[in-house]
Amino acid sequence: MGRRTGRATGGRLRVALRDLLHLRAQPGAHRVALRAGISVLVPLLTVLAAGRPDWSLYAAFGAFTSLYGRNHVHLSRAAMQASAGVALTASVILGVLVGSLESRTWILVPVAAVVAALGAVLAAAQDWHPPGPLFLVFGFGAVASVPHPLAEVSTAAGVAGLSALFALLVGNVGSLLRRQRSRPARLRHVWSWEPARYALAVLLAGGTATAVGIGHPYWAMVAAVAPLSARGVAAQLVRAGHRIIGTLLGLLTSAALLAPALSPVATVLVVAALQIVAELLVGRNYGLALLFITPMALLMGQLAAARPVGSLLLDRGVETVIGAGIGGAIVLCQPWLRRRGVAPPAEAT
Repeated sequence: MGRRTGRATGGRLRVALRDLLHLRAQPGAHRVALRAGISVLVPLLTVLAAGRPDWSLYAAFGAFTSLYGRNHVHLSRAAMQASAGVALTASVILGVLVGSLESRTWILVPVAAVVAALGAVLAAAQDWHPPGPLFLVFGFGAVASVPHPLAEVSTAAGVAGLSALFALLVGNVGSLLRRQRSRPARLRHVWSWEPARYALAVLLAGGTATAVGIGHPYWAMVAAVAPLSARGVAAQLVRAGHRIIGTLLGLLTSAALLAPALSPVATVLVVAALQIVAELLVGRNYGLALLFITPMALLMGQLAAARPVGSLLLDRGVETVIGAGIGGAIVLCQPWLRRRGVAPPAEAT
């Protein structure tokens, strides 16, 4: 039995190594990429025009609504994006609430675990694409890690909500003009251990990064969640490898883009361009897309609250290794858990 399990694990590892460099076909990616770029560009330019670059995180995470439902059409995509937009806005609001607390550093971790678990339930119920709670954890963690006055809750809700609404309109304007209709996906009741697995990954990664004293523990949480969002053990191992290798290589492109100290408007234009390129690549090879996702995330953070570039790059690299390593370890522990009746069968992971 043990030898058979070892062979199965070895086979998955060989498949994972092969798939690290595999480029998949992704028809229609240009349309998704263009919608995502517009959805990010307009809200960020709007907050800059209002003289409030500190609102850029709220606007950006609302705009991530555009990333959902890329393989769906018409009303089905609109319903998925609507639920994702509401969830993203809620994660931003919760981030402001936690960010208003003096003791937010440690409170952030267990609350992020709850966000991950609830987000996993919602994602499974409506069959979100991309699957899982990654962007909800990202949005909550990024906002909660910055101090906020409690009075800013309404502002955050308004900016994130309007940004999400704009992304919804951009993503579905073609259907409205053509008056096309399709049925939205029905909510499904899905009972599994996935929410607990996401929560565990966030707790371990966030707790480790916070205990070590690294400046951005939410990056470790996001990196831990990312592998678990893929379907199948081999794909999860590939995603963990992509997250580490792609991010570390992405630090080089980040250093090149952060070095010139771009103006806020130039930063927004670069962020929108990076979003477009990332969406063109993410379905083909996740690791390759991270060469552009990494600088995009860092530039968005710098737009809201600038930090020293050197420590920023170091934190990103170290926390990604911690988080993706923990996520990968959880994936590798699944055969052991299945033998004890704790985890679901391999087909469900």
